[in-house]
This record gives sequence, C-alpha cells and structure tokens, in this order.
Amino acid sequence: MQKVILIVLVFLYFKVECNAQSFNPDSANGFVVTKLIDDPGKTGLNLPQGFKGTIVADNLGKSRHIAVSKQGNVYVKLDRPSDKGAVLYLEDKNNDGKADKISGFGDYKGTGIAIKGDYLYASSNSEVYRYKLNEKGEVSNQKSPEIIVKGLVARRQHESKSITLDNNGNIYVNIGAPSNACQEKDRVNGSPGMNPCPILDSAGGIWQFKADKANQSYAEGVRYATGLRNVVGLDWNNQNNQLFVMQHGRDQLFQLFPNLFNEKQSAELPAETMYAINQGDNAGWPYIYYDQFQKKKLLAPEYGGDGKKTSGEDAIDPAIVFPGHLAPNGLLFYTGDQFPAKYKNGAFIAFHGSWNRAPLKQKGYFVAFVPFKDGKLAGTWEIFADNFAGTEEVNSPGDAKHRPCGVAQGPDGALYISDDVKGTIYKISYK
Repeated sequence: MQKVILIVLVFLYFKVECNAQSFNPDSANGFVVTKLIDDPGKTGLNLPQGFKGTIVADNLGKSRHIAVSKQGNVYVKLDRPSDKGAVLYLEDKNNDGKADKISGFGDYKGTGIAIKGDYLYASSNSEVYRYKLNEKGEVSNQKSPEIIVKGLVARRQHESKSITLDNNGNIYVNIGAPSNACQEKDRVNGSPGMNPCPILDSAGGIWQFKADKANQSYAEGVRYATGLRNVVGLDWNNQNNQLFVMQHGRDQLFQLFPNLFNEKQSAELPAETMYAINQGDNAGWPYIYYDQFQKKKLLAPEYGGDGKKTSGEDAIDPAIVFPGHLAPNGLLFYTGDQFPAKYKNGAFIAFHGSWNRAPLKQKGYFVAFVPFKDGKLAGTWEIFADNFAGTEEVNSPGDAKHRPCGVAQGPDGALYISDDVKGTIYKISYK
C-alpha cells in the first residue's frame, strides 16, 4: 500500500512540474525551464516566483504595440480605430494600477508606436506620425501630428509598419514583404521564385529615416537592412548601440512543395529568428530559410532547394533561433532596475502564437526572456509569462482568449504587455 501511495505521489509531482511549463519544445530548440506559478494578481497568467500581474485595462479592441512615457502614461496602438481613436491614452487617476479614464486620437490602422524624448511616434500602414508630448507626458497636438514618413508600400500582406528609434535621431521602420516567398504566383503550389526578387526594392527590409524631418519618402530614407520577410518586433539595444529584430519565418513548405516536405516538417520549419542588424546586412529572404534542426541556412524550394541544400547566399546568421511559426510580435530590451539582476539588459519577446502548425497543436501565446550581457547573447531562452491562451490546447488561433503582441517598460521598471484579441493590457511587477 505504501508503495502504491509513493508511486501516486511521484506521478502527481511530475504532473505538476510539467504543467508549470506549458511549452514542450523540440530538442533542437532547447530552452531553460523555469517553474511558473499562478499569478497572485489573478490575471490568469503564469509567472515566475515573486512576480505579480495587474490588468490595467480590458476590452480595448485589437491592441498592438504599446508605449509608456517617463511620467507613466500608457499609449496603445490599435490595429484599427475604435470610437475613441487609433491611439488610446490610458490614465490612472487614483493610482490603483488600473486605467480609470481612456481617451484616444487618430483615425488610421496600424501597429507601431514608440516614445523617444518629448515625442510620441505612431504608424499607419503607409505613414509614420510624430506627436509632441507636454511636461505631463500628454500629447498636445492630437489632431495635427507631423507626417515624418509617407508613401510606404502597403499591399495587404505584412502591411503594418513597426518602428523603433536609436539615440542619434533616427527612426527604423519595418516594411514587410507583401508575399510569402516571392513566388511568381504567391502561395501557389510549385510556383517558382522570382530571381532577383523585385519586392526587395521597396519592402522586405528595414528602412532608416530621420526622426525629426517631415514628409520623407523612400528617396530620403536608407534601406538599412534587406532580406527580412516581416519584422513586427524590433528594438534598439543601448548596450552595443545596435538594432535587433524578430523575423516571422515563411509559411507552407508542405502545401507548396509536398514532394519535398511532409506536414510535420512544414509545421516546425523554418525557425523564427532574431537578428542583430548592422547597416547593409542581408538576412537572406526569400532565397534562404533557417533550419533549426540542421542548424543551417538552406536554399528555399522556390529557388531550387530540397530541404538539404545549403545556400550560397551571403546572408547573416541569426543571433538566436526559436521554434517555427510562433509569430514574434514584440521585442524589448529591459533596462529597468525593478526586476532581479538576471533580467537587466535582456530581451523580452511577445510570441503572438501560430496559425499554421497543423497537424500539430498551435504553439506560442507566451512572453519569453533571453539573457544578454554587453549586447551579446548570454544564455538560453525561457518562458517568462504564459497561459495567455487560457487553455492547454490551441487547435486554431480562435481558441486563444488572449494573444500577446506588444511589450513596453514603465518608468518604475514594470513590464507592460498588450493583447490583440480582447485588448487586455497587463502590467507585470516584481514584489
């Protein structure tokens, strides 16, 4: 009888330990397993010991990226305007951690938003706007922003323009490729890739513009990096003064080339990739993709690849790779002092969650942490906040109750996370 009880207790222990970390990565994508517990703030999230969440606001609409001013004002960019506007302004007047007044401005779709100095920047799918902040961190020209950049390519696929700024007066804009793999007929079985890919002239990369110059177009900008299919999450690393980006890998290897790939390979390939970017870099899209199992840059099937051929394309290597089709939508290098020392200068990444891992279960729907030191990778990644989906199994994205999208840091060192299903804004603090 005692032996039976012991076996049951051991089983329950391992069941609890496994449930504490919901993501089961492939062996090629090993990561640090940290025990996550139920959030004492009752947000529904699972967080590391000592962290607590607060729901700042809920039901805002499709909340994409997020920015917090030095005064603690929270700005949220909506995917499309609500009755209050495209950019929401959240105020906590009684200091209880929750927004008790919500207003807004702007009438354009889009994702990008950032604060630098005394200005708020926000993007539509083809422009970047600049708003002046007053001494209270409030926008003073809601109805008359400057147009900093205009006329950017917006052709349905990957049309949102994510943004970040450096410390030298420049703004960086992702211009996603309106294509999956630059095929002659996009997403058509067996269609070859265009060579050279004409899309790269005006999309599929990061463009640099001046942050304080009005009405810039492609002619005034610089193609800072190319060969990037779509970057939704990007941030400037202040430790080594360098741009970092998270690329969404290409889709549908099996569906487009069933003679070369099976369904399981297509569900897991290619890797989602983080790149450390220098001016002039080429990440290789559409000619290559990164196979995290073989740990190689492989030639894309549209250009003669067979899942084994390596590429002669002069493309940079990723700084770190993640499992395929997790959709990294937000990137933030943490510079605050509230969190324990291990988090200082590391990267938080919001994985929006997959739609195309069938017949496997959909994965993602969490915020990961990657340790950095002196601007360089300093260890393996781990899941920091989980259970946004609110269910153990996600068979389609519609099953997820929440999907993390944007990440931002408050002046007190707290972490803010946006959700673009219900429009929930979370604040994560360390006790």
